[in-house]
Amino acid sequence: MSDIHMQREHTLGLPAARKLANEWLEQAESRLGLSCTYVEGASCDEISFARAGVSGTVQVTEDRFVLDAELGFLFSAFQDKIETEVARRMDKLLAQAAQA
Repeated sequence: MSDIHMQREHTLGLPAARKLANEWLEQAESRLGLSCTYVEGASCDEISFARAGVSGTVQVTEDRFVLDAELGFLFSAFQDKIETEVARRMDKLLAQAAQA
């Protein structure tokens, strides 16, 4: 079971969702030090991410993003703060994409 589970619906379609997911991936690697892998599928892409103390996935579809993350012992003490920040960044990226 995930320590963090987050889902955001959107109306971007898969090509635009992929672009947004790649932006998130670049930010996650540079700002958070995550090691990320992006695998495209026919109707669902998956980003796998990891670093010491955290690992998880983001599923990317034509109408939603689903994030599941497992936190290690030290990070679990900050679960609420981490979840709030992830939600804020995800919502900000979606709002920017909707305005574009």
